[in-house]
Amino acid sequence: MNTEKVTARRLTADEVSGLGLQDGIFVSAETDGLPLDCYAPAFLTEPGKNFEGGSFTARTAFGEEIHVLPDNAEEGGIWIADKAGQEIEVLQSAGVLLNLALFVPNGNKESLEALYAAARDAFGAGIVQRWSEDTVEVPDVKVDLYEEPARGRKNTNGQNRDRRALDIYPTRVRFLEPSEGWRFIVEPHKEIVDDTPTI
Repeated sequence: MNTEKVTARRLTADEVSGLGLQDGIFVSAETDGLPLDCYAPAFLTEPGKNFEGGSFTARTAFGEEIHVLPDNAEEGGIWIADKAGQEIEVLQSAGVLLNLALFVPNGNKESLEALYAAARDAFGAGIVQRWSEDTVEVPDVKVDLYEEPARGRKNTNGQNRDRRALDIYPTRVRFLEPSEGWRFIVEPHKEIVDDTPTI
């Protein structure tokens, strides 16, 4: 694990109540329900004064939500950086997990292997991992993506449509979300032809 030693002190519940959203803290490192014997950088999910019952919720830099009772001696507690404190081990961000959807024109096994080889060359052979791989053939076509109100009136001739993205591949639509109260309309791509006369 990639950790560093940080000098910090443990806070009481009263002290945590005085913290705001911008105050950096450390809580027990936990990832996917697996507790680790160190701490993770975190922030409270709401100002400390808003919590009731002595239980606080913090979100770590790795996206995990941790519920903590600071005064419970059996828990890791909530810590804050303090030169007069003691040393604790803090888990560092070792990298970024990317969930990629790659479109490879005329994709075949050789072209995919070339992609992986280039990634391993750039980041190191033991770093780049392939898992949960789902190779699907997709048509090489483009669509136009629009948004319109979810409860739009009929026969409005698309007046309320907002062009969200142009020349988008259909497979990318799955990874987008419409604005609140709007829905996506996907249509075959039409090239924009400018009929303005030129001199």
